[in-house]
Amino acid sequence: MKTFFVTALLLLATGLAAQEHFTIASPDGRLEAKITIGKTIEYSVHHDGYLMLAPSPLSLTLADGHVWGVRSKLAGSATKSVNDSIKAYIYKRSTVRDRYNELTLSFTDPFRVIFRLYDEGLAYRFVPGTNKPLTVKDEQVEYHLPADQKAYIPYVMLQRGSLDEQYFTSFENQYQHIPVSAWDVNRLAFTPLLVEGANGKKICITEADLLDYPGMFLYNGDGGTVIKARFAPVPREVEQGGHNQLQGIVKSRQPYIATFRGQATLPWRVLVVSSRDSELADNDLVYKLATPPPTKYIDDSWIKPGKVAWEWWNDWGVYGGEFKAGINTETYEFYIDFATTYGIDYVILDEGWAVNKQADLMQVVPEIDLPRLVKYAARRDVGIILWAGYWALDKDVDGIFAHYAAMGVKGFKVDFMDRDDQQVVDFHRRVAEAGAKHHLLVDFHGTYKPTGLQRTYPNVINFEGVFGLEQMKWASREVDQVTYDVTFPFIRMIAGPVDYTQGAIRNAARRAYFPSYSEPMSQGTRCHQLAEYVIFESPLSMLCDSPCNYMLDEETTRFIADVPTVWSNTIALDGEVGQYISIARSSGNRWYVGALNNWRARTVELDLSFLGEGNFRADCFQDGVNAGRSGRDYKTYSATIPADRKFFAPLAPGGGFVMRIYPE
Repeated sequence: MKTFFVTALLLLATGLAAQEHFTIASPDGRLEAKITIGKTIEYSVHHDGYLMLAPSPLSLTLADGHVWGVRSKLAGSATKSVNDSIKAYIYKRSTVRDRYNELTLSFTDPFRVIFRLYDEGLAYRFVPGTNKPLTVKDEQVEYHLPADQKAYIPYVMLQRGSLDEQYFTSFENQYQHIPVSAWDVNRLAFTPLLVEGANGKKICITEADLLDYPGMFLYNGDGGTVIKARFAPVPREVEQGGHNQLQGIVKSRQPYIATFRGQATLPWRVLVVSSRDSELADNDLVYKLATPPPTKYIDDSWIKPGKVAWEWWNDWGVYGGEFKAGINTETYEFYIDFATTYGIDYVILDEGWAVNKQADLMQVVPEIDLPRLVKYAARRDVGIILWAGYWALDKDVDGIFAHYAAMGVKGFKVDFMDRDDQQVVDFHRRVAEAGAKHHLLVDFHGTYKPTGLQRTYPNVINFEGVFGLEQMKWASREVDQVTYDVTFPFIRMIAGPVDYTQGAIRNAARRAYFPSYSEPMSQGTRCHQLAEYVIFESPLSMLCDSPCNYMLDEETTRFIADVPTVWSNTIALDGEVGQYISIARSSGNRWYVGALNNWRARTVELDLSFLGEGNFRADCFQDGVNAGRSGRDYKTYSATIPADRKFFAPLAPGGGFVMRIYPE
């Protein structure tokens, strides 16, 4: 490891305030941050000598008028270097290397600012120096770019109203790839957000360890090259409303963004830096910065990730039976039987099992005998997961979880939060903790991106915060889902797992797609859908299509059921944002390799040198010769892995490729 260095320099000049300067480098020496303390605290970032972030200020304004970071007096500094490893739970690798250099600046106010430099990025956070109650009026987070660089901007969906009205959002949209100066000044964006830098490098802005503090939105208020943060203030009045009376509609807000009765935990501000796009597709920074799990929750023996037979996307699309398909016991028994046949771990009861518009999870519709279903599933080694709207669950999280855990339910999919103010962020933590207490999995849908809660509470399996396959039920022909599929793995997945809900069997070529609510289809090929089970990080993966459709393609369905959802290792092989991506993941002695493509046909070279010595074979799924005309066209074959470990995979427009590798 290169020598860890921090330099400090005090400057005194006529007419200028005293300034103190610190420089901190990453363990490999390629990333460097320069911190200046004068009237303000500012930091800049270089990578391989290239300026990635110009001097950018940071501060925290308290409700009592104090401003941490403006005219603050330095009391001392401390450094340390860490080279350790983290045992990962329910993740894309079993062990995470934790190597960084750290600088802590202590001030007399009292507070501290901690900077950490990893090889893959930088993080900083404010740490209060007291356990006394604290109210934060605002936090200054700014990113001063050295030039008018292009960015991948995920605007909030709302296109009207003030910025304050845009805090209510589903956190799902496609990206606008435009210069930062072209940012619509009337629109907020959510994170992660990717910015192109010098010499092909990129920076990704996000946050980590968000436990009791509002999430960070970004905006450009003047059309320049400065990206600033905004935070939703604490709600004062919240009314029940929105989708089926399950959302909390904020009617007014407090004049501050966070308040704490005791020790405050503020999140890390994270800046990922990459030399190649593929580095973005396999980044552990958010996971490493998260709070480790409490000792009483690190027993993950009861936490079972896996696959889910899901009914909502296919509109309960069972056909050919002796019963009327819909939200009823018979339909769900059919899904359970399907799951049993293919070794699928769970069946979800999505919205509709509880009486509509009552926001009461104790009222089950009369068409469903829930205790009978849970027992029926248990006898077949299938778990039941229940859907829950935010307002209904928040009435009594612990009581509801206790009731259904005692019945034998295995988890909850929690939906329609659509906010990330302090109140809702704390709701996520409370749900995670109650789920851990009652041994229930939690899948957060209708919510913001993950920030590491999945490490703190390993029973938190998935987060949405992604423009997922559900959009294909209603999206217009102009929506380009295929290009999004090869964009968000480099950006959104930096934050953590996605509840994308892949697995469509009706697959449409570019001009053949049309929206259909009851018989939806995907854009792109069948192999594109299969590869998503390897490319997308999703410990709880849905099979979104109808069991009847899956049973028409035994080979595809058996492969999907076989793919693991938690991995012992992950290697990002290659890729370019918005163009293509290839990733290899291992489980036991098997490797799974996936590749996804945009709408331009290409052949990708897969470097399989990670296999090491020995002879290997692979089961391959490849786009058929007519996949560009019919997305369902594919072929399967078995292949010997060449001694030079170079494998070439042809990808159709909107295509994909996937292989399962095993020792001969």
